[in-house]
Amino acid sequence: MKTGSCLCGDVRFELTGELRPVIACHCVQCRKTSGHHVAATSVRRDQITVQGEVTWYQSSDTARRGFCATCGSNLFWDGTGANISVFAGTLDGDTGLDIRGHIYCEYKGDYYDIPTDAPQSAGYDPELTTMIKD
Repeated sequence: MKTGSCLCGDVRFELTGELRPVIACHCVQCRKTSGHHVAATSVRRDQITVQGEVTWYQSSDTARRGFCATCGSNLFWDGTGANISVFAGTLDGDTGLDIRGHIYCEYKGDYYDIPTDAPQSAGYDPELTTMIKD
């Protein structure tokens, strides 16, 4: 089990299932919401328990982003599918996770380079984003 929270602690969560390795997303929306790229893991929807009130922003026709209304911490990305993405920096303590890929690289900021030690995709890549076995 892993736990996590927002900066102020008003929103806390527990993850009981297998976590996907971290994927870094460099799309414009992720850069705008985080101030940089987003690094997120994911877990099956039935394996997350949230305490506290998450505020949701519908960022596109197919996805929404969850954050704490008190401190503004970005916590979740919720699209279609069996999993919900959890921003890796919100997890408590050591995670045992590592970055296994980068998506939407064609939209990355010009002020940083993407390391070449993990796969990169110009856009969406279902193989990178669904690494949890059924």
